[in-house]
Amino acid sequence: MNDQVSGERPSERIQKLLAAAGVGSRRGIEEWIRAGRLTVNGQVVKLGDRARATDHFELDGKPLQVEPDAAAGAANTTILMYHKPVGEVTTRHDPQGRPTVFERLPAPPSGRWVVVGRLDTNTSGLLLFTNDGALAHRLMHPSFEVERRYLVRVRGTPGPDLVSQLLKGVMLEDGLAQFSLVEPQGRSEGHSWYQVTLHEGRNREVRRAFEALGYEVSRLKRLSYGPYVLPDDLGPGAARLLPP
Repeated sequence: MNDQVSGERPSERIQKLLAAAGVGSRRGIEEWIRAGRLTVNGQVVKLGDRARATDHFELDGKPLQVEPDAAAGAANTTILMYHKPVGEVTTRHDPQGRPTVFERLPAPPSGRWVVVGRLDTNTSGLLLFTNDGALAHRLMHPSFEVERRYLVRVRGTPGPDLVSQLLKGVMLEDGLAQFSLVEPQGRSEGHSWYQVTLHEGRNREVRRAFEALGYEVSRLKRLSYGPYVLPDDLGPGAARLLPP
């Protein structure tokens, strides 16, 4: 694992390599190594061992998919903003033949694009992509509590108690949905608008929280993710590279 072969990319410490490829956090991968759960080319590894993305990795006997280009992308970290329209899926390939967000993206300068925080088919707004798997993991992991802000339209005219209920937290089947900010944004044609902020991104969490309180979400748009805000001049289906 430690020998460098002429013509190949240099080897790296395993936890750094896998974190850069988006497999997990560096600390989490170190725990796998300490527990003897990780093998490379059939050998149990220890802290300090090195490998290349082209090696064969297994966790608990199951193969780990490590893309060489994804692992290399961290050397030239790039972030891309994309305004996802309704109707696109956040996957590379869709068995149903629906359009995917990756079809519109420009080629990354190195590696491949990793999506940061998925949006469901009926949700629009800001999607971030990066070629740095470790950065993507950091932006998404619940322990870092990266803020997400959404514009929500619901059917009907909820009373003022809806805001207090959302701020208090709504228990879902996979845990408490806790909003840090809920701001009414007015009403129009039988609908009510809110801006909401939360610090995690579980599957359809915003929709499920409103539905658990009896209100159907008829429109949902992500306005920001961490420090990144959807620009007013970035139309649906458009992408923009951020400055280094």
